[in-house]
Amino acid sequence: MMKIAVLFGGLSEERQVSIASAAQIIPALRQSGHDVFSVDTATGRLSLTDEQRLLEAGVAPEPPTSTELATVGAQGVGTRVDTRDIRDADVVLIALHGGAGEDGRIQALLDLAGVPYTGSNHIASAVAMDKDLSKRLFRAAGVPTADWMMSPASAADVERQLGWPVVVKPNKQGSTIDLSVVRAAGELDEALRKAHRYDDEVIIEAFVAGREFTVGILDGTALPVGEIIVSADVFDYKAKYQVNGARELFPAPIPPAQAAQLQAHALRAHAALKLGSYSRVDFRLDDAGNIYCLEANSLPGMTATSLLPQAALAAGMPFAALLDRICRGAVGLR
Repeated sequence: MMKIAVLFGGLSEERQVSIASAAQIIPALRQSGHDVFSVDTATGRLSLTDEQRLLEAGVAPEPPTSTELATVGAQGVGTRVDTRDIRDADVVLIALHGGAGEDGRIQALLDLAGVPYTGSNHIASAVAMDKDLSKRLFRAAGVPTADWMMSPASAADVERQLGWPVVVKPNKQGSTIDLSVVRAAGELDEALRKAHRYDDEVIIEAFVAGREFTVGILDGTALPVGEIIVSADVFDYKAKYQVNGARELFPAPIPPAQAAQLQAHALRAHAALKLGSYSRVDFRLDDAGNIYCLEANSLPGMTATSLLPQAALAAGMPFAALLDRICRGAVGLR
């Protein structure tokens, strides 16, 4: 048995996603016999009553607004983690998504406090959050990824270098928040404006039509490939977190050789970003059979029905066993 602090919540636009992860992580760890307490990084360590109240919330169809986040805590992304709240933990399980929880700032704080934690270190976390930097490292490692450019860019530049359609999204954001598929020059300025609401940097990427796949990595091993089937152009925020938003197939119905190719690319992408014990790498496969890496997630969703846990289950590892392995691995136990 370990004493585990679960960090979740926070003040990023993915606050509700983080709460949804914690709502399944915490009871699963307790059922495995661990002593678990919870810390909302926006408000601090929670009593059991406050924890229960918070974890009953679901994920809304749209991310919370800045006004809604301001009612939770201070304006903007911050942390109210008191290291005294977590020093007595054997390990901290990070169930945060986006913002300070995923970009390396929380990880750096835990490093300074000398507290073991799950996931990747602060440098790898920061790199994975930066899509432009990640894609540069993918290319250097031989992992195929779609062409891209950074804003500011004129419609003429985009048309000449990438062609239409393109994907416009915040460079350092997760859960496909304020992502737009732009099909014509007249749509570009509005898409850029939307993306800039969440980030000072915006990435413009050539759109890859085709099937979407995901590969989980656990302790240096690629898990079974999954396929994500959605009715829209992209696996967006609503499709990810609403009931019946998407169909997810594990293992993916593809030839073994193709699955092995996706797994090999995922392992290279994971290594290129120097990610930790687990991650999830997402891909598109076009009609010609070409593979393109979309991104790597240093802290993938961790509800029982999230993509990484589904991949682990397909490999014969139930959700509670996956969490136990991740926590034990963070303190050097196997």
